[in-house]
Amino acid sequence: MLLIKNIGRLLGVQPREVVCLRGADLDRLDSIENAWLLVDDEGLIASFGRMDTCPDCQGETYDADGRMVSPAFVDSHTHLVYAGSREGEFLDKINGLSYSEIAARGGGILNSAARLNATSEDELFGQSAARLRQVASMGTCAIEIKSGYALTLEGELKMLRVIRRLADAFPEMIIKSTFLGAHAVPLQYKSDPEKYVDHIINDMLPAVAAENLADFVDAFCEIGFFTPEQTLRIFEAARAYGLTPRLHADQLHCCRGSETAIAANAISADHLESIGEEQVQLLAASDVICTALPGASFFLSEPYAPARAMVKAGCAVAIASDYNPGTSPSGSMKFVWSLGCIKLRLTPAEAFNAITVNTAAALGISDKCGSITPGKYASLIFYDRSVPSLEYIPYAYTQDTIERAMLKGVWK
Repeated sequence: MLLIKNIGRLLGVQPREVVCLRGADLDRLDSIENAWLLVDDEGLIASFGRMDTCPDCQGETYDADGRMVSPAFVDSHTHLVYAGSREGEFLDKINGLSYSEIAARGGGILNSAARLNATSEDELFGQSAARLRQVASMGTCAIEIKSGYALTLEGELKMLRVIRRLADAFPEMIIKSTFLGAHAVPLQYKSDPEKYVDHIINDMLPAVAAENLADFVDAFCEIGFFTPEQTLRIFEAARAYGLTPRLHADQLHCCRGSETAIAANAISADHLESIGEEQVQLLAASDVICTALPGASFFLSEPYAPARAMVKAGCAVAIASDYNPGTSPSGSMKFVWSLGCIKLRLTPAEAFNAITVNTAAALGISDKCGSITPGKYASLIFYDRSVPSLEYIPYAYTQDTIERAMLKGVWK
């Protein structure tokens, strides 16, 4: 047992499990002033309360000395497994080329695919482990990682095997794996994209399922990539293997991505920068979680998802990092929290719930993390004693306000 006492403010308290938050509830962030929290020997939250009810503990004790404590972050959309970097395209962006123009010149996803297929599994694991270690130190306790930077059968399997190795090497984290073979159409299939869709369905999906390498399936439903009809074909085939759909939707154009996510009963529709009012209303009436990725909009200097309108309409809104080498090369969820306030116009409490409770729901792990709830993992962030309030954390967007993290009861 570990007793954490003298917590200045314990944020994100939910006595009972809540799957996700919508509307006005997203702005609710319950807390306890001058609190204690008990962690059991399995790394789970046993109980908590005010210091005037603090129990005696026969085990270890940690004095938080007035520090603010919150649930750790959950990042529900990343491409953390990749080879090398794409800073050359960073210069292209500065010189005015768009994402689509860079992709048309062989950059973007195809650039990453070429590098990844030339990189060994061990090297790829080493690069990815270094990134994962960094995001864990910044307070991320659970993360989704996609394949999709190979676009070949062996390369996609290599990526997914690396994700499984990461899960074994970082048992203190929750790591969910997504098969994203439908990330882009490889050059050799450009004249016949349907042939590549057939390859995904007939060859890739059975191989992924045979090794039990993925929890989810994803696709880039976008003009010039995969149509709604192709996406639904892939998702229907993937469901036969027990894979849950999630979707890159309406990022560059409003092209029925949201409707496709709803039709597929996807757990989340991600990006959504280009959706219209009609799509917002459709998503609000569905169970699909709307995941905004403001890091990509920031890096690309492109529009942001209309998160404020989504919240007003009653959508379940989450925010994730989209950590990847080309359009969002950062896994800092603290910065994502700031962007949620500054660019998505969410309150600090709304944005915090969107990177904890609702991202946990987007990964189907609401019973394990995302809030201070008995029975969930003791995955916690301890903030610097100088932090005066919740609002200060996203306000001070470059300040290192996180002093240390605990994941599943283990100090980082």
